[in-house]
Amino acid sequence: MSSNPGDRSDGARDAASQLLARGAADDVRARRAGRAMLDDFFQADAARLDERMRAALASALGAQVAAVEQALRQHAGQALAAAGAGVLAAVLAEGPPRVEAVLRFTGTLQQGALASELAARVGQELLDEAMPPAEAAPDRPALLARLVEHSDARIADSARGLQRALAVRRSAREAERAPDNALPAEFHHQLVWQSAAALRAAFAPHDAPATAALDRALTDAALRSLAGHDEGERAESAAMRLVAALDPPAGDLPALAAQALRESGSLLFCALLAHGLAIDYETVRDMVLDPIADRLWIALRALGFDRASVAHIGLALCDADPRRDVERFADEIGAIMAMTQEAARGALARTRLHPDFREAVLALAQSRPQ
Repeated sequence: MSSNPGDRSDGARDAASQLLARGAADDVRARRAGRAMLDDFFQADAARLDERMRAALASALGAQVAAVEQALRQHAGQALAAAGAGVLAAVLAEGPPRVEAVLRFTGTLQQGALASELAARVGQELLDEAMPPAEAAPDRPALLARLVEHSDARIADSARGLQRALAVRRSAREAERAPDNALPAEFHHQLVWQSAAALRAAFAPHDAPATAALDRALTDAALRSLAGHDEGERAESAAMRLVAALDPPAGDLPALAAQALRESGSLLFCALLAHGLAIDYETVRDMVLDPIADRLWIALRALGFDRASVAHIGLALCDADPRRDVERFADEIGAIMAMTQEAARGALARTRLHPDFREAVLALAQSRPQ
């Protein structure tokens, strides 16, 4: 311990400076926490995550970020070791996970669309898990199994592709890890570069040459991750390819979609509706997952679904999602069927806009005073 009073004074001044800095940061942190608490308080019950969804989303988000971080650290560490920066490579390889904490603290995860994409995927998985099983028919295999045996080679190949993609996703979920190629390319691109920046912030050394070496290694690792990502391997892409190959006639779509929902899950169901409506998969997925299902009923009527098919789909969704009121649905089915197909198609006009244009239109409408 130093006996020099000047040393103690300098130490106290440094500690005071750190305390002031922490106090300023705490002010921002407390403001964010307060806003988040109030946002949650005023959130409508229908929009609030239940505990099961919250836990599943936290797990999916953590697994997705961890998978990207692990790949970046592995490849960057190899590049640093090859460049003679063994100490920095070891620090990068051995340090605890850092990316999710950095991205959460900075609000990056909340600002991007990644969390929304994962929430939709998790919502579909939970919906499908809760869906009552379809009644088994010994002499009639399930829809996807029949399509695998289809006489049209393109349909059969596409069905096998969807089976493989679903198996990969199911296996990853059971192992509590992120499935390969699970994200749309745009979101994967964002997450890779955000993760690289977070690793730089967490592990950058103080001297400029070493920082430059880390930057080069992280850049190379990010580009390698981007090059290896194949959006076409996503289960959603496989489902859309299958439906495009099948190209069901409009008259067959209601029965086929109802069957798909019960036997194969919401993913193929959404793909069938998206193909029939000629709109993107994500828009239909949002309609299907929304417990206030007005948009979905309009979409079904725009496709000419009859009363039996609408009832079949509505009851299946009410069985699987406790937020939906089966009595309310029963009261509304008369109004649903009173919509003409022409009126329903007109109501969906905005969904056919270019996605960026539609997003701008929605953002403008959302910003208007109530």
